[in-house]
This record gives sequence, structure tokens and C-alpha cells, in this order.
Amino acid sequence: MIRLVLVDDHVLLLDGLRGMFEAQKDIEVVGTAGDSTSALAIVGETRPNVLLLDVSIVGAPVTETVAAVRRISPQTRIVVLSMQDDARLVTELIALGISGYLLKSASWEELLTAVRMPRGHDDRLMLSISRRSLMEYAELAAAPKSGALSKRETEILMLTAVGLSNIQIGNKLGLTEATVKRHLHNVFGKLGASSRLDAVNRAKELRLIPSGPSVPRH
Repeated sequence: MIRLVLVDDHVLLLDGLRGMFEAQKDIEVVGTAGDSTSALAIVGETRPNVLLLDVSIVGAPVTETVAAVRRISPQTRIVVLSMQDDARLVTELIALGISGYLLKSASWEELLTAVRMPRGHDDRLMLSISRRSLMEYAELAAAPKSGALSKRETEILMLTAVGLSNIQIGNKLGLTEATVKRHLHNVFGKLGASSRLDAVNRAKELRLIPSGPSVPRH
């Protein structure tokens, strides 16, 4: 039997998931919770095989909750359910050791597969995210961890240097405005920059992008 804990702050969804999982002969729901504090208490008490965790429950951020579960019950596999198709969040959670990240638009079959993934296969990971988010995840995973810029970050900074807005950059590269903002935030951190103009000038000084026209001052 797979011993499962469900965590979601939407009561109707929680009850629906519990009913569907309890109808499976090989799955036993040993606890439910609606916030991070209760979730950690139940995990500590029941030591489930699998924790199905909503990404936006009340309480601590999901990254802190996942890290705490890993400390309390290292053998528990964590599958995250989310409305957020966010490559950076996926990357952070995979680094913390989750076994799956599924959008809430995933099918029931995908959810069952993630929960039933055999123990002892810690190197296996189930993702149900958009193609674009998967590509962004691959870029983030392959990006150098030093101050060097990734290929995507360089592209965005070069377009910033000629005065394009985040929306214009996103349209040109097929990215959302939010994704462009996340990449620029990452660039600012790598270069120690405080603004778009500062980032462009620092990148030129370091020869990370070609010298030439810069983002205009306003």
C-alpha cells in the first residue's frame, strides 16, 4: 500500500482528491492538511510514502515546507501540485529533492502515475508543465552558477541595451513579460547592478555584451 498525505487549502479539492485516491486499492490516505504547519505535523506523525503538496498553501513558502519535510521524513517522496507554470520555482524545488511537479491541469492518470512512482527510484522525476516552461527550466539548469550570463540572459540584456521594454523583449523572444523580469532580476544579481542602465554598462565593461548603443536615460 502507498501511504499518502494530501495538503491543499481548498476544502472541496482536498475532499475530492481524497475520495478519488481512497477508491484505489493500492493507496491509503493517512492524513490531510490545509496549511504548512499542519502538514509538517502530519508528515512527522505518519511518515507517508508520498506527500501531495499544493504549492500555495497557507503558512511557510513551499520551498521552506519541502525542505522541512525532507528533514523530518527523508524517505517521503514529494509531489507538488501547482497553478504556477514557473521554471525558476520548478528548478528550486527539484534542487530540494521533489519527485514531481504537476500543473493542476494535469490529467488524473498523470497524477496517479506520479503518486505510484516506485520507491528506490529517487533519480526519476515527473514533470507536467508547459513546453515553454520546460525549455526555460533546461536553460536555468544549464546556466553557469558564477557571475557569467546564460545565453538567454545575454540576449535579453542586449535587447535591453537598445531600449526595448520588457514586453517588447518578450514578444521578440517568445517569452512572457514576467519571465523577462525574472531573467533581468537574475542578471542584476550576477552583475551587482541596481538598474537596467547599470546592468548594461557593467556587462559592457566586462565584455559580456558588445559595446554600442545603450538603453536611453529617462
